[in-house]
Amino acid sequence: MSYQTIEFNIADNIATIRLNRPKAANSIDLAMAKELMSVAIECDENPEIRCVILTGNGPFFSAGGDVASFAEMGSDIGKGLKELTSYLHSALARFSRMGAPLITAINGKAAGAGMSLALLGDIAIAADPVTFTMAYTAVGLTPDGGASYSLPRLVGERRAKELMLTNRPVTAEEAVAWGMINQAVAEDVLMDTALTVAKRFVKGPTAAYREVKELLHASANQGFEAQMELEARAIARQGCSAEGQEGINAFLNKRKADFLNV
Repeated sequence: MSYQTIEFNIADNIATIRLNRPKAANSIDLAMAKELMSVAIECDENPEIRCVILTGNGPFFSAGGDVASFAEMGSDIGKGLKELTSYLHSALARFSRMGAPLITAINGKAAGAGMSLALLGDIAIAADPVTFTMAYTAVGLTPDGGASYSLPRLVGERRAKELMLTNRPVTAEEAVAWGMINQAVAEDVLMDTALTVAKRFVKGPTAAYREVKELLHASANQGFEAQMELEARAIARQGCSAEGQEGINAFLNKRKADFLNV
């Protein structure tokens, strides 16, 4: 498929998505939200894709929602924002739950929904000196993109409330210290670092990765015993799977598991 607001390619089982509205700071309008949903479904369904890298073109990762397009909605802004977030949230839900791990390579400033998207990565790597800011209340709006779910889980409710109410920027180094992202690297090695991680994931057990992510999602709403039951069912499924059988056999025979070809 051809896209107008993103670039998408697949090579060596790695899908790379680049937000591609650099003149608009990669802000998310309805067209981009629709295309993100489309590409998220492709990444979720295509068995050739075993890892996904999400980054941006230009100096921004993403400035968040396209406020200019919000203004153009006029009196229909309520309907328009519900439509936009329906597509965007569908995309983020699929990125979050797909078996292929998502690496966000945060090449520039991430604000609003752009920050939500950046933090969605299973592995999040930022180019120092990238900054993060919630930005929503600065224009009288409220968080979307799952920020009110993910940010408190990453940094705690006290810090999440501060960032959402004050919109103060968080540096890449501070984001690492707070557990918002995994690491900060020099800008010129950002994509090489992301690719190195992606190549390791390509060789890994994709179905097991999916099960791990589902368990972590469920843990927010389960009691201890209920969560252990989900764990028991997940490990039993994986034990019966081709991945599990290959992993066990490789362990017993003192060789490296070949998950890519099972």
